[in-house]
Amino acid sequence: MESVFQLVGIALIAGVAALILRGTRPELAFAVTVAGGIILLLFVFDAFSDAFSVFRDIAEATGVDAAVIRLLLKILGIGYLVQFGADALCDFGQNSLADKLVFCGKLLILVLSIPILESLLSLIRKVLGMI
Repeated sequence: MESVFQLVGIALIAGVAALILRGTRPELAFAVTVAGGIILLLFVFDAFSDAFSVFRDIAEATGVDAAVIRLLLKILGIGYLVQFGADALCDFGQNSLADKLVFCGKLLILVLSIPILESLLSLIRKVLGMI
């Protein structure tokens, strides 16, 4: 619970600092906002690193290949990072660039998901072969 307060505190400090600097030094306001966002991401990644062992345990318990779990986590990470970057771009009025980033992120996720789709099709073929 205390980590939520730390996250909100970091975000508020960065937001207020950027707001104060926006009128006089817009380039510094941008830097403060980006730095605040990076600090938030690093904080959450540190907290999330402990959860990776849970995913490993799930993979072992279910018999799912660990590579598939890693791939799913990569896809999830890409989705969150791309959305984070796009939101930051929107904050700075770069909506067109944000849209392109989201599109490229979706394409990257599509490419990364091909092995999972192949695995699923193989499983379906095996099940249909049993019938």
